Amino acid sequence: MKPLKGGSSLKLAEELLSKADIKINGDRPWDMQIHNSRVVDDALARGNLGLGECYMQGDWDAESLDQFFYKLLRADIPSYLNPWKLIGQVMRAKMFNLQNRRRAWQVGEQHYDIGNQFYEGMLDHRLVYSCGYWNNANTLEEAQEAKLDLVCRKLGLKPGMKVLDIGCGWGSFLGYAAEHYGVKGVGVTISKEQQQYALKRYSHLDLEIRLEDYRNLNEPFDRISSIGMFEHVGHKNHRTFMEVASRCLAPDGLMLLHTIGKNYRKSTPDPWVDKYIFPNGDLPSIGQVADAAEGNLIVEDLHNFGSDYDKTLMAWYDNFEKIWPDFADNYPPRFYRMWRYYLLSCAGAFRARDVQLWQFLMSPQGVIGGAPRVV
Repeated sequence: MKPLKGGSSLKLAEELLSKADIKINGDRPWDMQIHNSRVVDDALARGNLGLGECYMQGDWDAESLDQFFYKLLRADIPSYLNPWKLIGQVMRAKMFNLQNRRRAWQVGEQHYDIGNQFYEGMLDHRLVYSCGYWNNANTLEEAQEAKLDLVCRKLGLKPGMKVLDIGCGWGSFLGYAAEHYGVKGVGVTISKEQQQYALKRYSHLDLEIRLEDYRNLNEPFDRISSIGMFEHVGHKNHRTFMEVASRCLAPDGLMLLHTIGKNYRKSTPDPWVDKYIFPNGDLPSIGQVADAAEGNLIVEDLHNFGSDYDKTLMAWYDNFEKIWPDFADNYPPRFYRMWRYYLLSCAGAFRARDVQLWQFLMSPQGVIGGAPRVV
């Protein structure tokens, strides 16, 4: 905890927020409007968990919530805090395997199974629920198709190849790869809703979509992709994931791992995100990915386009606001505020470069002459 002079809780909060150019009850879009005085004590005691729960209850607002979080995180304000009420969660995350075979299904039930219609309204037409690639894109549709094609080109897909997608979601990558590159494949997911959707949508393609834990996989594939799933694996299971990929990948094969990542190895999962959005989530550090790959796979290439997630999340948020009137009768106001907090706080975090988005390209033995450079 960085040294900081303070007095009352409010004075301490004002001093902290001033470092990020944020005022309490100020008149700028990113200023914090407090409606209940307990917000300050709750945020100081419980960090983002307290701040997020107070927001969900309507105790505070910010017109531009994404900019509020961008400024808060860019100024590294959380490093000044030591939310003592979270010590139990910190120890729990460090000591226990929160992503074991039994618990791994929880995120599917809580987050991905809330209804395909909701995601159809918020995402692009393929339901790609991961960072788009905005290099030459102007719309969400263009960015997601560019990302899918980027993965196909990095993997060097050719007709007839057998591809495994670990954490296939609604089948967007395998569907695109089969339609545009002529591959066949297997996708695994822990969401019943996703499996049912993918089976129906891609029934005309040579694809198999399984409701299965990745740890059960033990069959050969020419290529492996994993897009936006490694965040759910957990640091205690990173090597197991790489061992599964290694045993399933052909000697001349390639794997592309697309994952959100954290900047510091020893940081723990965000308590609010863990409780309300992605239970048992655990972002890897770049060192943890390398540790897990060592002895299993060789890293051929590493590509960071984390700033693109800011644009992706803001596009999802715009869609969310447009569709909300159609879903307002099915979800309580607390859900609306929770989802708004999730999308905009994450956009601010990526904008501040507090979190990253990496694509690792890996091979079992090393590609002679190096893997093709694709952008």
